[in-house]
Amino acid sequence: MESPPDSGGRLIIVCGLPGSGKTTHAKHLEAKLPAVRFCPDEWMDALSLDLWDEARRQRIENLQWEFAQQLLAHRETVIIEWGTWGRSERDALRLRARELGAAVELHYISASVDVLLDRIQRRCLENPPISREQLLDWADVFQAPSPDETALFDHAVMVEIPTMGNPSKVRPT
Repeated sequence: MESPPDSGGRLIIVCGLPGSGKTTHAKHLEAKLPAVRFCPDEWMDALSLDLWDEARRQRIENLQWEFAQQLLAHRETVIIEWGTWGRSERDALRLRARELGAAVELHYISASVDVLLDRIQRRCLENPPISREQLLDWADVFQAPSPDETALFDHAVMVEIPTMGNPSKVRPT
């Protein structure tokens, strides 16, 4: 683990695939802490933008990150729930937050493709709906945080969303 910063600022990165419960988890943290939470889907919806428009999503995430850095520099707690599918994206966020003197946490939410699909179908947010094939493709691309990666954070948590009938597992990594 890198040395913890002296600042009161904190960045919490919530990562996982669609339907894993990132927003629910991040909203819980936001209310508990308090914190400022950044979710591109909510901004896109508020602006009546197509959730599938990747160019606009990237611009919104860039704008959110600019604002998040200002908050971190002012010792605030920020929650990023972009999915952050790749380690390089998580590394860039972690390293920049550290430059700003903030502590950095990683919260990884994991679930099977069957559970993800069930949750996505029940929430009915996407149009067109996310398919099982898309989830399988995304699961292949997603880089789950390794123990080596999680050791770089001040605090790391893994939340496993259960299959039907099994309790959730939350464990520090």
